[in-house]
Amino acid sequence: MVIGLGRFGGALAEALVSEGYEVLGIDADPEVVQEFASVLTHVVSGDTTHQRTLRQLGAAQIDTAVVGIGDVEASVLTTTSLVDIGVPNIWAKAVTDAHGKILERVGAQHVVFPERDMGVRVAHLVTGTLLDYIELDAGFALVETTAPSSLVGQSLADADVRRRWGVTVVCIKPEGMGFTYATPQTVVGKGDVLLVAGEKDRAEAFAELTTEDG
Repeated sequence: MVIGLGRFGGALAEALVSEGYEVLGIDADPEVVQEFASVLTHVVSGDTTHQRTLRQLGAAQIDTAVVGIGDVEASVLTTTSLVDIGVPNIWAKAVTDAHGKILERVGAQHVVFPERDMGVRVAHLVTGTLLDYIELDAGFALVETTAPSSLVGQSLADADVRRRWGVTVVCIKPEGMGFTYATPQTVVGKGDVLLVAGEKDRAEAFAELTTEDG
């Protein structure tokens, strides 16, 4: 069940359907419902701030619900109703830190900040040192970067990446090929793309080695 089919909820619902999941989409705006009628498994218009509406729509039989409503009051009331009904897995979008804390307190198991998280991600990308950036947890990140020239021709074991920079090379993508898992015996080539995991500061510092090459 995806409640609120705006930019976040709508995109998420479409992605779930493309992955083969059955999705019930709910939005208060009949025009939005009409827009998704041919895209989602089921889509209806309703006021989800009322527990009775959610029960009528079958929320008690839903395994996972995503609350993508931007309005704080409606978001909190909907999440509270889902908790009271007993939906076991609730994801809720927050627009501010205060909103997120309230959602957690009323019982949402997962609170996400899509706009803030995307802003952080793009901020790292526009510097030009990273090809991609995902913050997996507070202080821990997964970064995609071009291999620095100082590693070219060396195996990861010989380069001693983990000891020298405190990061782990998870995957490597040789130029013109796809990603493969990295091993200590993997030899880094010129133009290779590395997927690196580690503490945020260390991962960013490793990515900056590419900038130093230039």
